[in-house]
Amino acid sequence: MTARPFTPALDILKQAKLRPTRQRLALTRILFGRGHRHVSAEQLHGEALAANVRVSLATVYNTLHQLNRLSLLREVVVEPGRSYFDTNMADHHHFYFEDHARLEDIPAERVILSALPEPPAGTRVRRVDVVVRVGSDKD
Repeated sequence: MTARPFTPALDILKQAKLRPTRQRLALTRILFGRGHRHVSAEQLHGEALAANVRVSLATVYNTLHQLNRLSLLREVVVEPGRSYFDTNMADHHHFYFEDHARLEDIPAERVILSALPEPPAGTRVRRVDVVVRVGSDKD
């Protein structure tokens, strides 16, 4: 028996306890259907429109932020007003290619931190995100 094309997306939404609306299902399928990736809200919106999914950019943002809050993906802010959403939830860091506005994963073990400051009282370090910004040698 073969699975229906929306079964993995439906499972993700059920796990998150989100109502599987038509738009959420379609966006989740597009977002998670290609393996690990980094996508901006605008990119996902464009992919949805190309797949004939009628959805507003606001709905795309809302869905991405809901999935981020539920730890199903994470937001990587590369500069004020510009962020990408990463479907890879394993511990890792990123190269940010400024010339091409693109992220690439760096395995966690390739970044070595010698020390972290003590977190403020009543808090704990949950995760360390390192974004290494790279540009062409010509700059």
